[in-house]
Amino acid sequence: MKYQIGILGFGNLGRGVSLALSQTPDLEAAAVFTRRDPATVSGKTNGIPVFGTDSLDAWKDRIDCMILCGGSATDLPRQTPQYARLFNVVDSFDTHARIPEHFAAVDAASSESGHVALISAGGDPGMFSLNRLYANAILPNGHDYTFWGRGVSQGHSDALRRIKGVKNAKQYTVPVESALEALHGARGKRP
Repeated sequence: MKYQIGILGFGNLGRGVSLALSQTPDLEAAAVFTRRDPATVSGKTNGIPVFGTDSLDAWKDRIDCMILCGGSATDLPRQTPQYARLFNVVDSFDTHARIPEHFAAVDAASSESGHVALISAGGDPGMFSLNRLYANAILPNGHDYTFWGRGVSQGHSDALRRIKGVKNAKQYTVPVESALEALHGARGKRP
């Protein structure tokens, strides 16, 4: 038996989820749901059927878990509590200061519906936080750093694209080498 997974949103995160699901034998991407015209998305999903978000209610008993791939600024604060009433959900909410507020809203919705909701399961918080937890459990006197390497910031890119007149934008995170060197100089040799 394969668990049926829904993907809500098919930008960078949604495409990444579909690729991960294609490599997981006990999970199957049942459908992609989009706010866009489904016809503009369907050619990019490797055969996963695409539906508009207006059809989500009809999938209530057909999806085991809905993975929400929206942005933390405006999408997930609204979508996660809304869809936790219909599905078990996973999101990647990453506005650190608002996690307690987001948790409370999602917890109320999922408790009322009896669904499971996992929030902030993205890169940071999420995987990076777990990596730090494991490392600090093994090396309690170690040091961890939060100078993330080169990469695209999903949240910052989303914020830029929401500026009136901006058609498309990507924000890249590039660590400042001199800051890393200064930190390592203060703590000893760089590993």
